[in-house]
Amino acid sequence: MTETTRPIVVGVAESHGAWGAPDWAAREALRRDLPLRLVHAWEAGLPEETTPAEPEASQAHARHVLRGVRDRLRERYPRLDLTAEQVHRPPVPALIAEAENAELLVVGAQDRSGLGGFLSGSLALATAARIDRPLVLVRGGQSAEDEHLPDADGRPSQRTPLRDVVVAVDIDGSSHEVLQAAFHAAELRRAPLRVVHAWHAPFPHGYDSATEHRRARERADRELAELLEPWRDRHPAVYVKGELHEGRPAHVLVHATAGAGLVVVGHRTRRAGTGPHTGAVAHALIHHVHGPVVLVPHG
Repeated sequence: MTETTRPIVVGVAESHGAWGAPDWAAREALRRDLPLRLVHAWEAGLPEETTPAEPEASQAHARHVLRGVRDRLRERYPRLDLTAEQVHRPPVPALIAEAENAELLVVGAQDRSGLGGFLSGSLALATAARIDRPLVLVRGGQSAEDEHLPDADGRPSQRTPLRDVVVAVDIDGSSHEVLQAAFHAAELRRAPLRVVHAWHAPFPHGYDSATEHRRARERADRELAELLEPWRDRHPAVYVKGELHEGRPAHVLVHATAGAGLVVVGHRTRRAGTGPHTGAVAHALIHHVHGPVVLVPHG
């Protein structure tokens, strides 16, 4: 498989509402003119926990789930180049292996009591912390209409323009991969791109603190404009709006990304005593953003 023919890979789950991730992945594969690969990771129970017939029944059920998703996608998207495979491995190692040859890895993230947050410690988080390819998290219940603005009467529609792509950036030279992914996504969708930087300046003591605060903000505004200038030149068809939001990144970015059709954020994986983790900003967006979130690893 060459770099130009990397598929989009989506993990197929059996849980309620698991249709959102395969459906989103199918639309994205068509946008990018890439094949879509469905993967269902099936793991039998330990021998002492099962009767001889239980693993066969479990595997048969898993095959039924995978075929059902495959057939539904083929019916809905007849132009899609689609393959499906059942992998006999635990879900996280299976998805990590699949990511090595994927353009994007897409997984569903379980909804927390219908409130829109992604469960901490979920398969999605465990996978995100261990791969070096972009990972897209799609919340259960997402539909094609959710990517579009509502119509004039406020009703869901697929005939209206696509919602903004929003990307969270740092102004420290580490945003190249993140901006590349965001501009590409906006270009594919013909959607506006909002580039959001969470800006925070400690308020100094003294009579001139307001002046210093204003100067710090002006400096941050200038640095954001300088960061975006070469990207605007490379992607003249993308309407770009840079936004400064004052406050701690993990807090303000959740509000700044509200209403987006797609949120793109970078993350550095790190090892801690309790295992692998995503960064604070990525973790906050994973938990609280309602729409799809793209996690882009960067150095």
